[in-house]
Amino acid sequence: MRTRLEAPAVEPLSIERTSVALSGATRAYPARSRSTDPTEALAKVTLSVAHGEVLAVVGPSGCGKSTLLELVCGLQEPDGGEASVNGDRSAAARLSQCAYMAQRDLLLPWRDAIANAALALECQGVGRREARRRAAPLFARFGLDGFEDALPGELSGGMRQRVAFLRTLLAGRPVLCLDEPFAALDSITRAAMQVWLADALAEEPRTVLFVTHDVEEALFLGDRVAVLSGRPGRVVAELAVDLPRPRPRRETVTDARFVELKEHALEALAA
Repeated sequence: MRTRLEAPAVEPLSIERTSVALSGATRAYPARSRSTDPTEALAKVTLSVAHGEVLAVVGPSGCGKSTLLELVCGLQEPDGGEASVNGDRSAAARLSQCAYMAQRDLLLPWRDAIANAALALECQGVGRREARRRAAPLFARFGLDGFEDALPGELSGGMRQRVAFLRTLLAGRPVLCLDEPFAALDSITRAAMQVWLADALAEEPRTVLFVTHDVEEALFLGDRVAVLSGRPGRVVAELAVDLPRPRPRRETVTDARFVELKEHALEALAA
């Protein structure tokens, strides 16, 4: 059963305000052999995300977080229940409105940074020169000025993730689905990238689903946090992060309210 812990009440979202919705979504994968059972990844997940909202989804490894994003993006279909983006339920319509950023940056090693970012536009039929022209202003705005011609092997892990995020933004989709994009980074770089992403989303607002297994990261970046149980993933708690933006990281993570919300999330994960 889902529990709403001691956080401000989350108002039900009207159809007009809802950008992404999962209603009773269930997903299972076929048995790998005759001697095994199907793997149930998600069980009756119901979530809504408002236009322009950042919903962070936190849960243990293997609880179906990535599957949830793929359902939203139209890369998979639920076995039961529904998934919709801006009211559209078909997989093709969902896919056309979502940009997906995987855990790995997936930069092409033979392309320089700006060409990697511009690839999202080229895939939409924009010419290479025009795509690079459109991508160029983002490099200065997001701290990559001077690295446009660098190959991926010449970039740090954090810089590679920035390029991957710019590629995701340049797809021009209203919904961003971010699948643990900082999981492979060291703790110092990861903290810096959390601040960078918060600033980037302030400049380029989108509706965002951000998946992580890090409670602190979820609370720092999210407007709301949904806590999933172990497999099969169920929503066991939703927390409204009632902290003002911008959020200076050091002051935020030591704030009494942040610590309280973190304790609630950890309690829900342990339940």
